[in-house]
Amino acid sequence: MRAVYYEAFGQMPWVANLPDPTPTPDGVVLAVHATGLCRSDWHGWMGHDPDIRLPHVPGHELAGEVVAVGARVTRWRIGDRVTVPFVCACGVCPQCQAGQQQVCDHQFQPGFTHWGSFAEYVAIDRADLNLVRLPDDMTYVTAASLGCRFATAFRAVVDLAKVSAGEWVAVYGCGGVGLSAIMLAHALGGQVIGIDINPERLALARDLGAVAVVNAATEADVVGVVRELSRGGVHIAIDALGSPTTCANAIASLRKRGRHVQVGLLLAEQRMPPLPMDIVVARELVIMGSHGMQAHRYDAMLDLIQSGKVQPQRLIGRTIRLDEAPAALVDLDSFRGAGVTVITEF
Repeated sequence: MRAVYYEAFGQMPWVANLPDPTPTPDGVVLAVHATGLCRSDWHGWMGHDPDIRLPHVPGHELAGEVVAVGARVTRWRIGDRVTVPFVCACGVCPQCQAGQQQVCDHQFQPGFTHWGSFAEYVAIDRADLNLVRLPDDMTYVTAASLGCRFATAFRAVVDLAKVSAGEWVAVYGCGGVGLSAIMLAHALGGQVIGIDINPERLALARDLGAVAVVNAATEADVVGVVRELSRGGVHIAIDALGSPTTCANAIASLRKRGRHVQVGLLLAEQRMPPLPMDIVVARELVIMGSHGMQAHRYDAMLDLIQSGKVQPQRLIGRTIRLDEAPAALVDLDSFRGAGVTVITEF
């Protein structure tokens, strides 16, 4: 198979010819028809993820077709159209038994613990537990945006923050996760403020439902503006980027008894950011982390998409060929452009 491949962290990846994967007894092999590029892939390429063992094939946002099935798989057949959460679960640990597969004790993650989807084929273990069937009318390109960005935002906005009508919501970072969060919070009746440094992304945030936007590159007092717009602070703040500045600003934007959800990764030297704990105590704020979403919650998300209340296809910025992916991966930390980049030609 053709796949994006690197043998050292920070080394320019290239498209290599590698052996095709074979399914484990409880797994399948998928022909990848679309796979999204995510900043988490950049973190992995930089060496920020301890789960990655070199050499490596990145990619974790995928949709495709089952082309090989292990002997113990019962739910899936060759030709089935599927996607998969970026956190795949074991099904037997205490977290899985409690329905919290997104924090499975023995999780595996395509593109991190295993070779991923920047390739013609990808192997997925424990297929009966982890695969999600796609609606017949959903394109592979749209489905590829669900496995990390949109599903992560769905859990953060719906299951953790529990946004309700009329609540003010600040979303820091208007990349794929942030724009998904804006769309979802708007669909639930939230009054959303989008914060970013890219005017193109801020314009898209408005189109997707933000009632106001703040350009952090030109505004000296981002927190002050957000608190003024929301008449004293937001009910919910979401850091969808993951940086010491966005994390601290998001928390400082909250009104009393507000809820903060940390979605964006803070890794390497940023993993222990300074936080305004004085106001966390004084305002009785709630701080939550969000790590993907369980496969069994996809039905609720897909029902919302099928209703037309949210349209994740609007998040697609551009589609590229596999041969363009190495350069696009390396460039992910520059935050250029708006919307999601998806590989569709392999």
